[in-house]
Amino acid sequence: MSSDTVNTTDTPGALDGFEQRLRQRAAAVKADPLQTVPVQADHQPRGLIPNTPLSVAFISFLLGSLFAFGLLLFATNGFGLFWWSTSQLGFFLAAWSAFHWGEFAVTAGWNREKCSVDSFLLENGAMYHVAHSVALTEYLITLYFKPEWKHHQYVSLAGIIMTVAGQILRSAAMIQAGTNFSHVLAFRKTQGHVLVTDGIYRWFRHPSYAGFFYWALGTQLVLQNPVSFVFFAAVLWRFFHRRIQAEEAYLIRFFGVDYQNYKRSVGTKIPFIF
Repeated sequence: MSSDTVNTTDTPGALDGFEQRLRQRAAAVKADPLQTVPVQADHQPRGLIPNTPLSVAFISFLLGSLFAFGLLLFATNGFGLFWWSTSQLGFFLAAWSAFHWGEFAVTAGWNREKCSVDSFLLENGAMYHVAHSVALTEYLITLYFKPEWKHHQYVSLAGIIMTVAGQILRSAAMIQAGTNFSHVLAFRKTQGHVLVTDGIYRWFRHPSYAGFFYWALGTQLVLQNPVSFVFFAAVLWRFFHRRIQAEEAYLIRFFGVDYQNYKRSVGTKIPFIF
């Protein structure tokens, strides 16, 4: 049998058809729901993590594994096997991983045009990671040398309630705001950008910020970290005070009197940020 075959793609018509299929395939890739490429330039990923479905899958796997480990530790108190294996540490790890996975999941589900790998908020600035490292260090050092200081169960219970409430508040705010929500400060009003004042926004002027504020403080109550609690409160208050001032200057420019009236009638529910 001869090894010579006819290459049908050499004909002009076949080439045109092949190029058309390539264009169709490229268009299908762009429309693929696994693609996380924000429409607006302001929301393009700027971190070091590649913005690919593989990265999203890998990060989700790691966060899910950490959540499962933390939940098991929380439920069993580590079976008392190691000095560090406590319910407090387990809850912190589960809450931390659930928060970051939830940021991406809610953005992907209700605000996909702004969704990217950055939506995990894992590259949320050096100070963010320093703060959590300090919190874990305080907890482990105190637990090792003064374990009796970590036995105030009602403090941890209050922290669990605050953490869960903060997470629910933040996620609910992001879901209700939908495409009006952004992890990045908006410098211009986009088409379809509306002022949301109902639902959870009827009670909190910036519910996503308040939710994160109380979530973070709740985690430190769970760990019973007095130093980190004060540190978190000071750093977060300063950050949100500046952020809200900057954001509201743009919101007043976007919505004018409507936002000014809303601001007067609804508070942030973050202490001393009016």
